Amino acid sequence: MELHNLKPAPGSNKKNKRVGRGPGAGTGGTSTRGHKGAKSRSGYSRKIGFEGGQMPLQRRVPKFGFNNINRKEYKAINLDALEALAEAQNLTKITVDDMRAAGLVPKKCLVKVLANGNVTKAIEVQADAFSKKAEEAITAAGGSVSKK
Repeated sequence: MELHNLKPAPGSNKKNKRVGRGPGAGTGGTSTRGHKGAKSRSGYSRKIGFEGGQMPLQRRVPKFGFNNINRKEYKAINLDALEALAEAQNLTKITVDDMRAAGLVPKKCLVKVLANGNVTKAIEVQADAFSKKAEEAITAAGGSVSKK
C-alpha cells in the first residue's frame, strides 16, 4: 500500500442526492421537503430538544438533588490490604505514598482506612481519615494512627 493507490473502502462513499434538479431526477419539485409549512422553507431550524409539540424530555423529568461543593470523596482501604502491604514490603510505617506506590490508591485521592479484615502486627498508619473500628483495631495490635 502506497500513497498513489489509496482508496476508500468499497461502499463507504456514497454519491450525494442532487435535489431540485427537475422531475427526471426524481427529486425535483418540492426537493423532498413536502408541501408548504415552515419545514419546507429555507432557513428553518427547529429548537434543540423539540419533540413536535409533545412535552419535551427535559420538562417531563423532574429536577432533584444537588451537588455539594464541600463534599470530600475518600478512597477506601481496608485493614487486610494494609496488612498485606506491610508483610509484602516489610514495613512498620505505612504512608499514603506507600499505598500509591503499591497501586492501592490513585494520585490526588484522599484515603480512608476501614476496618474490614484484621491487623496482627504493630504498624504505624498515616492516612487522611480512619473509621472508629479501624483506629481501634490498629491501636489494639500495638500500632499507631496519624491523620495527614
